[in-house]
Amino acid sequence: MTDGIQIMGIINATPDSFFGPSRYNMSILDEDIDIVDVGACSTRPGSEPVGEKEEWERLEPVIREILKRDYHPEISIDTFRCGIVRRVYDLAGPVMVNDVTAGSADPGMLPLVRELGLRYVAVHNEGEIAGSDVPSSPEPVLQRVMSFFKEFGKMAEGIDWILDPGFGFGKTYDENWELLAHLDSLKCFNRPILVGVSRKKMTMGTKDETIRAHKIAVERGASILRVHELPIL
Repeated sequence: MTDGIQIMGIINATPDSFFGPSRYNMSILDEDIDIVDVGACSTRPGSEPVGEKEEWERLEPVIREILKRDYHPEISIDTFRCGIVRRVYDLAGPVMVNDVTAGSADPGMLPLVRELGLRYVAVHNEGEIAGSDVPSSPEPVLQRVMSFFKEFGKMAEGIDWILDPGFGFGKTYDENWELLAHLDSLKCFNRPILVGVSRKKMTMGTKDETIRAHKIAVERGASILRVHELPIL
């Protein structure tokens, strides 16, 4: 592992996540990871979000299984619904929240995260909830991301938030790599930077390209790498 970099391993509690081996992959808890990110509503391109009831039915048994362990990494919940966050908090106590909509899908999300004092990952997402590779604006990608987080920072006062540039969400292949090359520009927000490029289109879904992207991310100031598998470098 790389000194100073936290590793976020993925468990997808879904039957249709784009990377099959991450589905219900409890074995990742045996790896040297710092955070485990559990999602029960797929955000892969083309997927249909499930309702809150089904999301919780998928998620609850996985969280309970993690809690049975004598030791487990910090738990992160990949959800855009504040109702799910409340249920997980009642079951497991403080967790991290990883929201691909940065609070835009549920107006109750930011107030709840602030109330509970939870760490929060805000993802820059110009596409649908399920993602898109079509840019929403002719402006340069870095400019779009910078403008977004300037505004988000005002809304997130009092929240301990982590910046995720949203690789693969509303960005073309070239834009993703351009954004990664200029990742250090986002350090001006004085927030930890989370990079999730594992097995995405920009890395052609391959491990070698994912590792190459991880190396660039670490060089450019990433604090957290979100990964489907190890090793990551």
